Amino acid sequence: MYSIKELSELAGVSARTLRYYDQIGLLKPSYTSEAGYRFYGEYEVNMLQQILFYRERGMDLKSIRRILYDEEFDLAGALEEHLRDLEMQKDRIDRLIDLVQRSIQSMKGEDDMSDAEKFQAFKENAVKQHEEMYGEEARRKYGDEDVDAAQRKVLNMTEEEYERFENLGKEIRTRLKEAVLSGVSPDSEEAGRIVILHKEWLGMTWKRYTEEAHNAMANLYISDERFRAYYDREVPGCAEFLEKAIKSKVGKIES
Repeated sequence: MYSIKELSELAGVSARTLRYYDQIGLLKPSYTSEAGYRFYGEYEVNMLQQILFYRERGMDLKSIRRILYDEEFDLAGALEEHLRDLEMQKDRIDRLIDLVQRSIQSMKGEDDMSDAEKFQAFKENAVKQHEEMYGEEARRKYGDEDVDAAQRKVLNMTEEEYERFENLGKEIRTRLKEAVLSGVSPDSEEAGRIVILHKEWLGMTWKRYTEEAHNAMANLYISDERFRAYYDREVPGCAEFLEKAIKSKVGKIES
């Protein structure tokens, strides 16, 4: 059993943070003494480790609480998921290290690197990350042919196309955060502009765009924690806003 001070020192988080986690129902102590001192057992230690893993992966506290206290949450399965995610990050970093090394050698005249090769690693990383995170479900839902075609479209993008693809994704996330923070409606004109951008973004990788598929994708943004976490990473509510905006605007706007 650990006091709040002992757990704070063990985990490297402040006692103030642990008290806040208690207040929001994210990590309750095993018991609290009559004097008001908090104490934590093995279960709480394991849960705190999970919280820190999810925080390291960029998830907000609201999403973490929803995951940890889902009746189907499995600790061992969560650890395996963290391992897969970390291995993906390691692979991505290794690819980028190789790209930087080759770029340095190219500048020194020690390697003949084409302009296309300078951006290929970024595209390969994007495809590989998407495959490892969502590939199984995407292939089951859309079929191997459509998923493979989408990956080829990314890999075959020109430098300008890939830059547009990346910038679209960033602009969508930025507009979503601003919309949620300002309290605009998912049925607003701004929501319509976001959906238009989202349609263009999807169209850059999809073999064929359909309104039905766009609406199906919207469902994933609130039903799949991985998609929800992608949009809610900085501001909770972005995934839900996008889902409602798509349901409201798809078929009613012109791109």
